[in-house]
Amino acid sequence: MKGSEIFLRAANSLISAAAALFLLAAGTYSAYALWDNGQVYAAVDDAQSELLRLKPQAAKEGDGASFEELRAINPDVCAWLTLDNTEIDYPVLQGEDNLSYINTDVYGDFALSGSIFLDSGCDNSFHGNYSLLYGHHMANHKMFGDLDLYENRKFFQKNRTGTLVLPDRSYRLEIFACLKVAASEETIFVPQKWQTDTAGLLDFAKKNAVHLHSDIMDKIGTSEGYSQILAMSTCSSDFTDARTIILAVMKPYSPEE
Repeated sequence: MKGSEIFLRAANSLISAAAALFLLAAGTYSAYALWDNGQVYAAVDDAQSELLRLKPQAAKEGDGASFEELRAINPDVCAWLTLDNTEIDYPVLQGEDNLSYINTDVYGDFALSGSIFLDSGCDNSFHGNYSLLYGHHMANHKMFGDLDLYENRKFFQKNRTGTLVLPDRSYRLEIFACLKVAASEETIFVPQKWQTDTAGLLDFAKKNAVHLHSDIMDKIGTSEGYSQILAMSTCSSDFTDARTIILAVMKPYSPEE
């Protein structure tokens, strides 16, 4: 056998071995990534099931709701958010800035899923006219992943309600708009702009909403109890830096509703 043939066979063997090692490494990494991803979602499930035992019940103003156990876990808990017919059912926190809870859970531990949190520029007693919540977009209905459901017209039409429970009062949420905006959109992401007058925000929603409940929107600012707006934001893959936004009016809770 010629030397060149021996060399070619040796080279082919090395290439085959390298390819096999690459495939083995890729397979190992894929298996680890799937396992690691599963751990992230399992951690969300564990935390939520634990916290749901402490979920406060909605109450009219003055009655209050028990936040003692939640605040014993973390004094930054300021509310509990529930959107009906979704898996969104979480405590709301507010940190010193908007990075505090982006990768930190309610227990103060590092977590890729983070927490549902209130913009640091908003009043954590929710007396302002506009409050903004953030949450990661996750699959399997975790965190704010279910905000995507409102992009479906049928779901949006049928599912309009939720609840925001605070330590001293509660609100019935009436969802009126679904929008898709850029992360740089100041109309949504500078909540200080709308603390005295939300007319500009409502005009923006009318012009840019993917879906809109005009009957609810027309009551804002004109009917008693229809003055405060809650925005909920999560990431979207529709375009670079896209965000899905759900807007709801905060109507003071009445047990008779």
